[in-house]
Parts: sequence; C-alpha cells; structure tokens
Amino acid sequence: MNGFAIALTSELFIARHTFSSKLIVLAPAVLSVLQTLLESITEAGVATRNNLLSNPSFDDVVNLNAYGHFVDGIKTGLTVLGLLLVAQAAYSFSYDRDTGLIRHILIRRASKPALVFAKLLQINLIGFISILLLIITTYVTSSLLWEFGAIIEDGFELISEEEILTEITIGLQLAILPLPAAIAFGLLVSVVAQSATQAITTALGITIAIDIFKTMLGDYADYVYARFQPSLIDASYLQDVSRIVRGYSDVLINESVLQLNLWIPIPTLIIFVGLTMIFIHKKSI
Repeated sequence: MNGFAIALTSELFIARHTFSSKLIVLAPAVLSVLQTLLESITEAGVATRNNLLSNPSFDDVVNLNAYGHFVDGIKTGLTVLGLLLVAQAAYSFSYDRDTGLIRHILIRRASKPALVFAKLLQINLIGFISILLLIITTYVTSSLLWEFGAIIEDGFELISEEEILTEITIGLQLAILPLPAAIAFGLLVSVVAQSATQAITTALGITIAIDIFKTMLGDYADYVYARFQPSLIDASYLQDVSRIVRGYSDVLINESVLQLNLWIPIPTLIIFVGLTMIFIHKKSI
C-alpha cells in the first residue's frame, strides 16, 4: 500500500482540527454523565417516597450500588458512539471525494487502498479514545453518586464484586467487538454512494433499519454483527450484564450466542473491507 504513512498523517491532522472528531470523542461521555445524573435525581425521589410510605423494596437496595448505573451509562454511550462512527465513516470518503481533497492525497503518491486503510484506522482510533473517555467519566460520575460494591440483601451476598467486574469486562469486550465492522460498513457505503449526504443517510438508515427489524429475523439475527452492539433496541450482552450486576437471577445466558458475538464481527469486517477495495478500484475519483 503505497503512501499509507502519508495518508494516515493527513487523516490524523484532519481529525485533530475538525468538529466531528471532537463530537465523537466527547458526545458519548457527556450523554452518559447526563443520564447518570438524571437517574440519581429520579431514584432519590422514588427512594424518598418509599421511605415515607414505609415500603422499602429490593430495587432500593440495588439502586444504591454504582455498578448497575455504570453499565447503564456505558450502554448509552456506546449506543450513541456506534451511530456517530457509522456516520463519520460514511461521511469521510464521500466528502473528500466531493471536495476534491482525495485527488490531492493521491497526487502525493498515496494509493486508494492506502487511503481506505488510513481512514479505517483513524476512525477506529477516534472510537478507542471515545470509549476510554466514556469509561473514565462514567466510572467517576457513578462513584460520586453511589458506592461500588457487592450486591447484599439481608446480610446475604447475591453477587460478589469480583463476579460483577468479570461480567462487566466480558460485556464491554463483546459490545466493542462489532464497532470496527460498523465503521467498515460506513466506509463501504461512503465509497459506493454518489455524495456525502447520500452516504450518511444510507448508512444510518440501514443501521437503524437493522436495529428495528432484527427481532423479526429470529435466530438469523445472531449472524448479523449489529445484533451484538448496544443500540436503541438493545439485544447486546451488555443489556444482560446490566441486570446481572444488579443481582437479578432471571437472566438467561445463551453460550452459543456469546460465541457468535466473538466470531461474527471479524469476518464481517474483512468482508466489508474487501468489498470496499473492489468498489474503490472501479470508482472514478
């Protein structure tokens, strides 16, 4: 791939000076913090009402633990991040093509494949930074409003802190795995589309459509990478983790689905990148 270093340097420079990159980094963390604060205010009101009515419940005990709120904040942030990354990937190549910027990069001896991989790596790096900031800010906010610890009711430990941390780690890994495939899908649409506007609307439209109709696919949905992402209609393992870390025992875990969560995103990523390479060679710039 001739000129990969040149293309990547150019993409990183653009990322440092554009609003969209800053939005991707900051928006998930900000929305997560806002949700966490709103949950704190709402639950404080509910707890006060229950105390006045002398009607304490198991939910009051659970809501005092920070881990459940931490997972909820992460879910919200990753849901927003997934959509932002798809939109950014769809926008990146098509906008550069519309403005003629790609021609300047190609003139500087950067090949088309090098440019695609540079954009793919750059957007993944932005997503990685956003996830780190999301985890840190959500953890700090949750720790200020609640206390991290094991779930204990009437002196009995329902789930230990070690088990909670293990489930959260697994849930995070499984939720993050599909994001590179989502970015590659956005980039594929960006190459195929005729304009930046068409690319963004198509990529987001298909992504949201998959989210809405995935429940109708039955078991076939387990072979779609988007099935494992936190989303508006959430079916990811992180959704189950949100209940597990709260001590609920009615969560059913399908091990085969977790295995597919590990296996499906990477081949999907390779397929999307391969298709992008095919179309970019046929596309006139």
